[in-house]
Amino acid sequence: MRALLQQAADIAARYLEEIDRRGVAPSDEAVARLAELDEPMPEGPADPARVLETLDRIGSPATVAMAGRRYFGFVIGGSLPAALAANWLAGAWDQNPGLFVASPIGTVLEEVSLAWLLDVLKLPAGCGGAFVTGATVANFTALAAARHAVLAREGWDVEADGLFGAPPITVVIGDEAHPSLIKALGMLGLGRSRVVRVPVDGQGRMIAARLPSITWPAIVCLQAGNVNTGAFDPAAEICARAHAAGAWVHVDGAFGLWAAASPLHAHLVEGVAAADSWATDAHKWLNVPYDSGLAFVRDAAALKGAMSLTAAYLPQGGHREPSQYTPELSRRARGVEIWAALKSLGRAGLAGLIERNCRFARRFAEVLRDGGCEILNEVVLNQVLVSFGGAARNARVIERVQRDGTCWCGPTEWQGRAAMRISVSSWATREEDVERSAAAILRAASAD
Repeated sequence: MRALLQQAADIAARYLEEIDRRGVAPSDEAVARLAELDEPMPEGPADPARVLETLDRIGSPATVAMAGRRYFGFVIGGSLPAALAANWLAGAWDQNPGLFVASPIGTVLEEVSLAWLLDVLKLPAGCGGAFVTGATVANFTALAAARHAVLAREGWDVEADGLFGAPPITVVIGDEAHPSLIKALGMLGLGRSRVVRVPVDGQGRMIAARLPSITWPAIVCLQAGNVNTGAFDPAAEICARAHAAGAWVHVDGAFGLWAAASPLHAHLVEGVAAADSWATDAHKWLNVPYDSGLAFVRDAAALKGAMSLTAAYLPQGGHREPSQYTPELSRRARGVEIWAALKSLGRAGLAGLIERNCRFARRFAEVLRDGGCEILNEVVLNQVLVSFGGAARNARVIERVQRDGTCWCGPTEWQGRAAMRISVSSWATREEDVERSAAAILRAASAD
């Protein structure tokens, strides 16, 4: 085992040392070699060292360099050194933190991390929390608590009796709500199309004045950080109006919620703490390995009511029992790397990471605008929307950027306009990476 783990460490270290000297996207040849993995199920065992060697030889060249310094797609951050190392250690521990008795360390690290997260994100102390796979399941988990609470006020036990015959719930979302939120609503039986949509402004912010009259029971869903523009819904005004009508307010803050950790950007989340639940990703701006999402619920009892399970073989002790707050009973110990990331960064380090990324986003916008590109958004956070003209030209420029390999940025569409999206989210990105990447983008744009 020791030799095998050392081999894995050597391979991983070499991969990370070389990652910024290769193209961010894999070559066509590397992708084609993946066909070698498509073989019949082996009849007998293989030497584990050879298995690792095969993974490295075929798999490493075919990766997208998300762990590198110049990956700007999908709001994906790299993994902090302490978080990656803790992830490896957690894998060796092989803990299932569903119960304290099953994993004391996994349970305690979640308890500590939850308190730290509520503090640094400026959310109410005492909130219930769930460590899940990502923002989709975080939205699902928080909205399950919302469904539980609003129907309980109507005298309906949705966990026991389901939605057949239940009082209908009005769900209000903005026109720019993220698909993961809509998917979560569908999985909860609240409907992807039954929602009431509120118009948004040119940056994707919900227009509070257009909020409809709300009929109880109701859930209003806000957005903290539009996935294209980085813009924030006016939380203070919408929370006040929604709560006056008795509605539950949920915030989808997959990456934008982390602005609260930065003194320079905390004004963007003004009013967000007045909501009733929140969802975010740790594998975005906290820069921990995939997969790692977080759900927070002001009323911890509502979260527990929606997620709890009982069985004679599942003893409940004096500690917070994580399985009572998450959809899964069995899962990996995500709290280990979240704790390690927060411990290694500290409050100042986390703020610095966020502020550095936002500064780099503004620099991208400045260089590209000066180079003749159109910037479609107000760069308030870490997102930059760039237009090179019509849809066909945008597609050609983005393809050139990705093939060039200096950096990786993806396509999007913003209010009828084709665009390229730059998401600066990694702890590893440096000023030189921004300048080099912006130059590569301008070269691709000038090729027409």
